[in-house]
Amino acid sequence: MAITGTRQTGHRELGWYAELFGRYLGPWATPEAHFYIGGAVGIDSLTLLWLAGKTAARLTVVVPGTVAQQPADARQAIERCRDRIGEITELGAAELRTPAYHARNRYMVDRADMTIGFPLAGPEGTSGTWQTLNYTAAQGKPRLIVPI
Repeated sequence: MAITGTRQTGHRELGWYAELFGRYLGPWATPEAHFYIGGAVGIDSLTLLWLAGKTAARLTVVVPGTVAQQPADARQAIERCRDRIGEITELGAAELRTPAYHARNRYMVDRADMTIGFPLAGPEGTSGTWQTLNYTAAQGKPRLIVPI
């Protein structure tokens, strides 16, 4: 599974996300499952922490540049889960701009069988979350969209 989602998560309480992840990630998070998670703040960090703490699924964190370039909250989540992360993939982008994030998203989708996306509630937009979900569909892979 590839995980994608908004960086804007402050509008909900942490307990709300834990319930949501239990409902929508939990059924997929078997010991045989493999999750690809971007190393950003927001949904990326929240799902990483939840999956690492609540499941035995394999976890790969993918960042567009290096972990050191990620925001402090994202680096802390990665460090906290270090013993549960099977692999950290640093794609080495020179500049952390939109093309680097799209490349990271394609990398995850290309290796996953499906994508679970957590976009902000509302109409479909042009965010990285929607770019990833639409790329998943273009690849003929299933996607589960869970608006937050």
